[in-house]
This record gives sequence, C-alpha cells and structure tokens, in this order.
Amino acid sequence: MRALLEAPGLEGAKDPVRLAVIVLAARTPSATGVVEIRTGELGRWLGLSTSHVASEVLPALRQSGVVSIDTAEGEYGQDDGLTCRVLPMWDAQNKVGHPLSLKKPELATLLRLMEALMAPGWVHRDGRVTPAGLLGARARHGAATDRLALLLLVLEAAETGRVRLCGGRVEKRYGRPVATLARLLRCSLSRSERVLARLEGFGLVERPRRQTVSGLRQVSRLVVPAVAAAHAEGRAASGSGGRQGSTDATSADVADPAGTAWRGKDSLLPEKQQVKGSLECCGADGGDLAPTASLHTDHSSVFTPGGSAELSGGFSGEGRGEDPGRPDHVCAHEDRAPEAVVADQLQLIDGKGGPLHGEKQSKSPDGAGWSAARTAGPSRLTVVDDGRGLQQGRGVADLPDLGLRAGLAPIADLWARLSRGQQAVTRRAALQSLEALSGIVDEQVAPQLLAGRLADRLAEVGGEALVREPMGWLLGRGLVQRPACPDLRCDDGIRLDTGADCPTCENIVHIRRTLRTRVSARVEAEMPHSDSATRRAELERRLREETAIEEQRAQIRRARASREAEQRQQAIERRRALEEEADLARRQASCADCGLPECAGLCPACSYRRRTEELVREAVDLAVAVRADLSDAAAVAELTQRCETDTRALLASACERACGPDADPALVAFYAPQVAQQIRDERRAAALRRLLGAEDVVVEADAAYEACLRHRGRGAEEAADAAGRRTVEFLLRWRLGELHAVRLRPAAGGVSVDAA
Repeated sequence: MRALLEAPGLEGAKDPVRLAVIVLAARTPSATGVVEIRTGELGRWLGLSTSHVASEVLPALRQSGVVSIDTAEGEYGQDDGLTCRVLPMWDAQNKVGHPLSLKKPELATLLRLMEALMAPGWVHRDGRVTPAGLLGARARHGAATDRLALLLLVLEAAETGRVRLCGGRVEKRYGRPVATLARLLRCSLSRSERVLARLEGFGLVERPRRQTVSGLRQVSRLVVPAVAAAHAEGRAASGSGGRQGSTDATSADVADPAGTAWRGKDSLLPEKQQVKGSLECCGADGGDLAPTASLHTDHSSVFTPGGSAELSGGFSGEGRGEDPGRPDHVCAHEDRAPEAVVADQLQLIDGKGGPLHGEKQSKSPDGAGWSAARTAGPSRLTVVDDGRGLQQGRGVADLPDLGLRAGLAPIADLWARLSRGQQAVTRRAALQSLEALSGIVDEQVAPQLLAGRLADRLAEVGGEALVREPMGWLLGRGLVQRPACPDLRCDDGIRLDTGADCPTCENIVHIRRTLRTRVSARVEAEMPHSDSATRRAELERRLREETAIEEQRAQIRRARASREAEQRQQAIERRRALEEEADLARRQASCADCGLPECAGLCPACSYRRRTEELVREAVDLAVAVRADLSDAAAVAELTQRCETDTRALLASACERACGPDADPALVAFYAPQVAQQIRDERRAAALRRLLGAEDVVVEADAAYEACLRHRGRGAEEAADAAGRRTVEFLLRWRLGELHAVRLRPAAGGVSVDAA
C-alpha cells in the first residue's frame, strides 16, 4: 500500500484521488488487470457524489498518470462506464519480489479488507444483503479522508488493535496519536486532529490514556477496536486461545506498548472479544509512550495444551516439568547453542563421525533419548555470533526501499556479513549517497549509478572475498564519491550525469602533458650531448620546480580570493552598520509637524492629518475638474475655494456623527482619513458618471460598437461599454492634468492661483 501511495504522480494529490487509486487496485481482477466500474459506484466507495467524482476525481486521476481510464459516455454525454488500469500494478506484473506484484489471494484479501472498512453495501438479486463497511454510511465532505485514514491505521495496527506511534519530538498540544496520523496522511496536525476526532466520534478508533504519577491520565495511545476484535474471533474460530506461555495473570502492565513493540507482535486476547470491549485487552492504564518495550522473546503462535503455568522467574521456557525442550511441532534444533551446531558440522576426513584428536566420547546424562532426538539430523541453523556478541542482520533483499535494494545489490554478500547495528549505519550512508546522486542525475537513475560504483570498487580490490572489514570498506571506499578534479559531477574520472570521461580531468591531463612536453623539449635543446639518464633526472627536477611554482601561484590565487571575500564581507558589514545607524536616527527623529520626540519623523496624529489633507485635495480636484471652465483661471480658483469649504464641512459633520460631539481628538484624527477616502471615492464615481455623456465618449463608444458588429457580430454592446469606460478614465485624467496646469499658470497681474 505504501508503494502504491508513493507512486510518481500522486505527490500532493488530494485524499479522494489517492483513495480512488486504492479502491481501483483492490477491485482489479488478477487475471486481466483491468477493472470495470461505473462512476456512481466509484463515488459510493469514496463517499462522494457522482458529479464530484466525474468533475474532480477522474480528471485528477488522468493527470497523475497513475491510472489509465477509458470511458463510456452515458445518456447525457457524461463519463458513466469506466475501464481502468492501475499502471504501477500493471507494470509490476511478472516481476518477482515487486511489492505491487500481487497474486490472486493477496488481491482477494485486500478487497475483503476494503469491503469491511468502506463497502457501500449491496442487495443481491437472490435477496442476499451485503452489509456496508464501517464507514460505508459516511458520505459527503471529508468522507474520503476518513476512509483513507481508517485504512492506513488498520494497516499499521498490530493484532491487539494498537497502532505503532511515531517517534521523535511532537507538539504537546496535539499529542503523538495525532502526529502519527498526520504522517500517515501527509497532512497538517490540525487537519489530522479533526480526522481523528471524527473517527473517534464514530467509535472506530480509541485513545485510552494511562494514569501518571500525579493521578492524571496524560499519556495516550491509539487503538483500532475492529482489528483487535477480528483477530480475537479468528483465534477463537481456529481453536487457538493464545500464545505459548500465556496465563490469566498477564495484564496490561506486562503487555508490550504499541509505541515500542515490534510490528506483528502477538498479544493476549480473550475469546469472543467484541469491538466495544477491546480496551480490556489493551489495558486501561497502559500507554504507548512507555520508556521501553517488553523484553519477552517472540515465539511462534503454538503452545502445548494444558493448564496455566506458574511463572516463577518470568521465562517462557518454564512450566514444562523436567523436560526443558521446545513444544511439539517446533524445530528440534532451536534450543541448540551455536557452538553445538558448529561441533556437529566438524567431521573427520574419512566422513565418519567420531571424536577429534583421540578424545573419548562421554556417555549421555539423564534424558539421553531427548538429547539424541534433539541432535539427530542435519542442523538448519547458522552461527550468528562472530565472537563479539553481534546479531546477524538481514539481507539486501529484505530492505523496504527499492532504490536502496537495487543500489546495494552488488554487495549482497558484504551486507550479509554486517550486524544489524552496522547495517543501520551503512544504510544511512547509502541513503546519503543516493541523495547526493539524485541531485546530479534523475532520482530513478541514482540506484544504478550507486550499483555501478560499488561494482567498480569491488573489482579494484578483487572481489568481496578480499574485503576484510565490510563496514569500514563501505564507508571509506565503496560508497564515497572520489572526484579526480574540482567538478562535483566527477567520480574517478567519469562524469556521473553523462557516463563519459570527465572533460575537466582530460583538460588537467592535457595541461600536464603539455608542460611535460615543453620542459622535455627545453632539456633536449640545452643538453644535447648528455645521456638519457641525466636528461631524465633534469626533466624530473624541472617538472618538480614547475609544479612547486604552480602550487605557489595557486596559493596566491586562493589568498587573493580569500582576501577579496573578506573585503566584500567587511563592506557588507559597514553598509549594514550605516543602514542601522540611519534607521536608528530616523526612529529617534522628532515629528516634523508637532515636534513630538522619537516618532520616526512623523507622529500618528500628524500622519493621519496629512493623509486627510491629501484626500481632501483629491476630492476637491475631482469636483472642480468636471464642473469648472479650465480656460478661466479666476473661475477655477473661486470654484476650488467653494468646493474645499464644502468638503471640509462635510468631513467635519461625518466625523462628528461617527465619533460623537465630545470625542477624543486622537479618535477623530484616526477616523478622518477613512471618511475623506469615502468622500474622494464618491466624487470620483460622480465625475465618471458626469463625463460618461461627453461627446468624445459617445463617439468612441459608437466606433467600438460598429467595429465589433463588422467583425464578430456578438458582444457589440459590451465592447461599446468598455470603450466608453476607457474614454471616461482618459478624459478624467486629462482634465485633472489641465487643472494642475491652470493652477501653476500665472494669473493676470502676476498673481498665481492657489488651490490650498
């Protein structure tokens, strides 16, 4: 499921689209790989309407490239019948080991899980009724997100119903269960909290809390009761009541916390466990944030029938009487120590068994029959202790990351020789190498380059058998990039992005060969009668001198570059200091109007007053520009004075109505710019309406109307209105410009018109 949701094309996809991919994958027949479904039926699975699926989900699926969709149109031309192929599953067919190469039983199991969680329910023709799933009745807004969240939680849950919580540091305001669901859904914590609250309200998930030392229930865990009930019913139906070593005394105090237990760990559940009573099997006081996991060893789910055993020391091997062997149907060699296995494998050269170096065989103690039964047959265990107490790790094929698995394929034998701790360190180093390669080439090509690098490094040492320290060799030679030149794309003289020889390395080699040729010619010319050994020694000496001189030049260049960088940094710091000083001086400056200290040159009251004056002037200009004769300066001055008086009176009355007659002057100063702006906007709208009937505007609108009729024949009235609006705007700007020019023009008698 993780491989399907992480397919290229689903990055950033919405939850309905991701859930639709899973639904189509679950309903895909194993024989054909093509699923046929109606749009309405897909909407019922997603909890969405048919129109929403057709308009939002299907276009997003086509755009992602994850699903190939062929449609059959319905009665009204809509997408009704869908023939879909989930391309990642289609491409994974016949690929052994691919996580999406699902067989028929696996597809059937996935479909049954989807039906149990979100099936919409059906009534068959023969009268049988298939009930709806747990979220089958959930529809409309957020239904797809709730379905996807429940599916991911069920897949992450253990047999007890506990969901393994995420590690690391999380926000205390939300808690670890919310953070776990947020990482599964790849969404924000607030959205995850809402989804989890809805699921908890439906009774599908529970967050029991453990009582802390202070008596408060603080530490919580996340439980899916349906999972616990399903496993309990399955064990009851198969006649298996529990695990080996289970007793009635076992409680939540010794159960493994879900936050630290290993995935797939069995638990103790009573028979006939129901969904509502699942908290009893988990313990009401247990928490997922327990400091450590249970130290009990995992065993197979097989036990010897009988009464409950009295566990004196807490070990699972007790309670069997004098015979400490494994129960029936368990590997007979499981109790044997690695040294005993090695001893069985040491045979004489003639192939006969017997003591080594003439040692005598001792008789078997009591229980010889049991011991003989244990040691009979070939051993199936391998030694996992190399003398240092290290536990053997897993193979390369067991790695969950496909890219990492492909990149480390050439060193499968070396990987098997590493312990689990060493594998963890090496895996992080390999992921860093893949990340570095992904920055140079495509992400899909990076594993191939890493595999080629490891194969070449193994060929240098002569194969995996000659590597003494696998971890040291991998971290020091195998995984590291070795550029032979300053180019970051170079690795042992090969360009990583093209696979060809590195041109920078070739250039360096060419420069060195040219230097050697030039020095050799000079030595031949100066020492024509010397023997070859003398000339060779002189050539090497001069080459060393040239190399030393070039190194000195390089040091000088590096020193100059470092000095220039330092000078640039100093200049940046000086400029930043000057800017800070100027900013400090500006913030400490007094108000230019009222003299109030430390107000950045202008206090708020004066700033409001200036803004009000500016808006009043604009309102006066708009009124005068459309009403006055701009050719008469005296008329313009008279109308300007009258309009300004009226505007200020209107502003004062509006502020008094809004703030009250005895309002604080600061409040009036704050409200005045807002009123003045409203007056300015009203004057502008009135000016535009007044100019709309001007002759120039009418002519321009008629011309646009006729031109539109000649060319298109539609939208002529809209074109005329748009042309009229543009002309009105132009006329208003022109008249305002003329008004300013008239005011600046000297009046008769040398007196200029003042619009203040």
